[in-house]
Amino acid sequence: MTETTIIAQTTNWIKSVVIGCNFCPFAAKALLKKGIRFVVSPESSVAKSMENLADEFRFLDNNPETETTLLIFPDNFSDFNEYLDLVDLAEALLDDLGYEGIYQVASFHPEYVFAGAEDDDPANYTNRSIYPMLHIIREDSITAALENYPGAENIPEHNIAFAQQKGLLYMQMLRAACIEG
Repeated sequence: MTETTIIAQTTNWIKSVVIGCNFCPFAAKALLKKGIRFVVSPESSVAKSMENLADEFRFLDNNPETETTLLIFPDNFSDFNEYLDLVDLAEALLDDLGYEGIYQVASFHPEYVFAGAEDDDPANYTNRSIYPMLHIIREDSITAALENYPGAENIPEHNIAFAQQKGLLYMQMLRAACIEG
C-alpha cells in the first residue's frame, strides 16, 4: 500500500469518524487549516518508532504552523497489547526528552479497547483508527481550545454515549467505509 493511500484513508477516517461523529470538536479546524502532519512509518521497529517520534517532536518545535502530527504505523504494532507497550515507551520518551507539558501523545489503534470495556463495545470506536498511530498534540493548543469550548470535560462521555447509541454495526461500517472510500 502506498503512503498516499494510507494518508488518504487516515484523512477519510478523520473526516468521517473523528469530525463526522464530533469525537474531537477541534479536529475540523486543524484539518481545514492544513495543520495536521501525516507521517507514515512503514516497517518500523520499536527503536525506529521512538526515533521517528523524537524527530516529530523536533519538527513541531521548528514548525509552529503545524498543529499536530499523526505518526502512522501501517505495517507494525497490529497486536493491541504490543501497541500499548509502544504507547508507554512514547510517554517515557516524551518525559525523557523534556517535552512533558509541551506535547501530549494520544493513542489510536484498529483494535483499541478501553480498560474494563468489552471488545465489542461501540465506544471503543472513538479510538479505533484505520492504522496504529501516535497522535502528537501541542499542550498549548489543547489549553486554548478547551478555554473556548464550554463543557469540554464532558467530551469523553459524549463520545461514548454517541457511539453506544449508534451501535456496533454503525461504527464498524463507518470506519470500514474510510478504507474503501
